[in-house]
Amino acid sequence: MGDNRYTRPARHSYNTKSNKIRPVRTPGGRLAAGKIKKTTKGPRCPDCKSALQGIKHLKKSAYTNLKKRERRVNRAYGGGRCASCVKQH
Repeated sequence: MGDNRYTRPARHSYNTKSNKIRPVRTPGGRLAAGKIKKTTKGPRCPDCKSALQGIKHLKKSAYTNLKKRERRVNRAYGGGRCASCVKQH
C-alpha cells in the first residue's frame, strides 16, 4: 500500500482562495499537490448580463492565447452580445 501523504509545493501554507491545491497521482504512483486555478464568471452580455454561450470562461489575459474562433461566436455581434439581445434590436 502506497503512502497517501503529500505536501504543499510552496512556502505559503495557508489554504486561501488563491492557494488551493488537490492531490494528483503521478505516473510513478506517488501523490503530488496540483494547484487549482480560480474559475471566472466568463464573458457576459452587456444588455441582459447573462453569460455568453459558446465562449470559454477564462481570465482576461488567457483569451489572447486562444484562436479567434474560440474567442467569439460566428454571428453578428458574436462574443459581444447574446443571441436574444441581437434579435431584439
